[in-house]
Amino acid sequence: MNTRILSFTLFVIISLFTGTASAQNKKFYIFLCFGQSNMEGNARIQPQDTVVDQRLQVLETVDCPNLKRTKGNWYTAVPPLARCNTGLTPADYFGRTLIATLPHDITVGIVNVSVAGCKIELFQEGSYKGYAATAPAWMVNMINEYGGDPYGHLVEMAKLAQKHGLIKGILLHQGESNTNDTLWTQKVKSIYDMLIKDLRLKPRKVPLLAGELVNADQDGKCAAMNQIIDKLPDVIPTAYVINSGGCPAAADKLHFTAEGYRILGTRYGLKMLSLLGYKSQPDTDPIPVQPTGSTGR
Repeated sequence: MNTRILSFTLFVIISLFTGTASAQNKKFYIFLCFGQSNMEGNARIQPQDTVVDQRLQVLETVDCPNLKRTKGNWYTAVPPLARCNTGLTPADYFGRTLIATLPHDITVGIVNVSVAGCKIELFQEGSYKGYAATAPAWMVNMINEYGGDPYGHLVEMAKLAQKHGLIKGILLHQGESNTNDTLWTQKVKSIYDMLIKDLRLKPRKVPLLAGELVNADQDGKCAAMNQIIDKLPDVIPTAYVINSGGCPAAADKLHFTAEGYRILGTRYGLKMLSLLGYKSQPDTDPIPVQPTGSTGR
């Protein structure tokens, strides 16, 4: 048996019987995801979304008896990838895009802590308590699933993930609740900087990918916020913005359809592949390329 296939087979067997990944593996790429409802996952999961390669894993961040998943354990990344009853998220097809191109001995892990409807302040150390105290009851219930501190929970789960693999990037999709907030980029920077510090990461090795909101070409209700999101690389040199143009929107014009999430997630994945040094070529082995550094900002 090919040694790369044998190595991954052993990883899968250990995961299935223990519910966890093996000891830290430099070929286990971890990606942190946070934001509000579009990162949490809003669209209905369809049958085609449930067929997932075992090389794509999710770290369950809450206990989900309905999914037979326990907090802190790794599972094949069959959606939902956030809490127990969420929907399709860009992280689903982000991961699939990576798996389709990365070498077969590399596994991808998703860690998603997101809260529908929240402002970015919910993830800021100095703001989350005050924000949570005035949040509507339905949001408080979500926040409490993360111990009342979504940022702290993300860090806790990320540290657990670091025991098994290497954090290679951070994905953000948020902004609807901060529309027209010109300080949004600075607030995101404070969160990114704290993650880098708390997880002892190197910014140049852990880029931040931020997705645009439902685009103006889809009559997005918060499309004006994209002008602010597009400025994020001006304050975070390792940030890249993922364009949402042409991604179909749901009827509320705030969320994407399942197809919209698939397209947007694929764009996240293609950008990350380029930053990792690969370009996607269908039906061929991945071809290493030099990261461009600025493409897609």
